[in-house]
Amino acid sequence: MSARTLDQWLAYQLQQHPKAIALGLERTRAVAERLGVLAPAARVVSVAGTNGKGSTVAFLEACARAAGWRVGAFTSPHVLHYNERIRLDGKDVDDARLIAAFECIDRARADIPLTYFEFGTLAALLIFAEAGLDLAILEVGLGGRLDAVNVIDADIAVITGIGLDHTDWLGENRDLIGAEKAGIARPGRLAVVGDRDAPEGLLTTLRQQHAQIQRIGEDFDARALDAEHWRYHDDSTDWRLPTPALAADCQRDNAACAVRAMRALGIGEVACRQGVATAHAKARLQIVAKAPDIVLDVAHNPQAAEQLARWLDSHPLCGATHAVFAALGDKDAAGIVDALGTRIAHWHLAGLEVAGRTQSAAQLQARVDRWPGPWQTHISVANALSAARRAATVRDRVLVFGSFHTVAEACLALQDEGIQL
Repeated sequence: MSARTLDQWLAYQLQQHPKAIALGLERTRAVAERLGVLAPAARVVSVAGTNGKGSTVAFLEACARAAGWRVGAFTSPHVLHYNERIRLDGKDVDDARLIAAFECIDRARADIPLTYFEFGTLAALLIFAEAGLDLAILEVGLGGRLDAVNVIDADIAVITGIGLDHTDWLGENRDLIGAEKAGIARPGRLAVVGDRDAPEGLLTTLRQQHAQIQRIGEDFDARALDAEHWRYHDDSTDWRLPTPALAADCQRDNAACAVRAMRALGIGEVACRQGVATAHAKARLQIVAKAPDIVLDVAHNPQAAEQLARWLDSHPLCGATHAVFAALGDKDAAGIVDALGTRIAHWHLAGLEVAGRTQSAAQLQARVDRWPGPWQTHISVANALSAARRAATVRDRVLVFGSFHTVAEACLALQDEGIQL
């Protein structure tokens, strides 16, 4: 039995590489080869993109499980518990399984330094390989070409919407960012593109890699039919499917990408219908309380905030929307606020303390003060949420967003009152 708890293992991992992020495949590949996990399942789908990755993974996972497949899913970051990152057959893995995987990885790596994310990626690959899965779904952490997930030659690459995020690492425009994310595709294998305005850098790189490109809006598409149904169609399929379980119009496109990938793997209409209708991802426009509504969303860049704005427009209410907003210091907070504009009646700004990315409420307000507000600053997300709930009437809405960390802190505060995510 390990002498370390899961929390101790995670703390240990943070000390095993001098950098929090170290893009490159050599170290992860070397350890993966030693562990024998470069083929973690019978089939592998990798998912990259700026927004929509986690939702797309949820649709893929739900459709494959509805077909009776054994499925593993690796996502990041988590909301409340690290265990959320690795799921087997729809359930988070337990501490014991993670600890056993970390022990194996630590022995196998010897003197090879690994980052926190690389440890997690290898743990997912090892757990999946040991489970004998039909399908492994791997969400890229950052970019694609040099992300640890890309040590795996995926059978299908799914690339969701491309926006401006992590520009210090991936490039200053959508073409450069798209080219990095295209790096998960493989020659002769399917690459599903879910961005309706796909940057040329993405498409050019996919062509250079000789991937079999399938673009939404061209090779397959999704169109709303009514409040309860939408149409998926490609060159050989025309299905009437239930409205996705996940809210927001953009989820139709994410679901369509998942269905296109499932079709290529031989999964049919019945399973896709069930999967689309039952897929779940935490904190994607998730309503966790009523009167007033409390809505949690992990939107943390302007493109995601634009989708959030569209959802607010399509879900009017008699009352007002109160925002609880906290963002990391390296995010485009002004762009996020610009996207939401006057849809917010009152802003409750909070600080976040995350190593190297901390931003106080006062610093956040200084970045967004071109909007008239009204603004109120709070020392923590919990305090901001409490103030917003006091100010809201039963006809109002409290919207919590800006980061996974923002949502996590709000969830902890709500759990103290018995409200579960």
